[in-house]
Amino acid sequence: MEYIYSAMILHSAGKEITEAAVTGILKAAGVEADTSRVKALTASLEGVDIEEAMKVAVAAPVAAAAPAAAAAAPAEEKKEEEPEEEAVSEEDAAAGLGALFG
Repeated sequence: MEYIYSAMILHSAGKEITEAAVTGILKAAGVEADTSRVKALTASLEGVDIEEAMKVAVAAPVAAAAPAAAAAAPAEEKKEEEPEEEAVSEEDAAAGLGALFG
């Protein structure tokens, strides 16, 4: 996560997201930067509109939360309609165990 956060900090500051810049932020935060992860991050962000990606990332959880909340109410109603399970007596349980170990 710290790698992505460093890219977001650079973007917010209006700086170019480069390997050296990401590594510098990580070092300033006391994180030992993994060169391959830094290279992968900067390569994956090439040509990406970060502002647009952030808008989509923020909108997606909000859009997904509304149907989930609406679906939760009917699920609760169904639970009330289901008949309660009958209690199993100790004798019935012992008979079932006896069949297993016959």
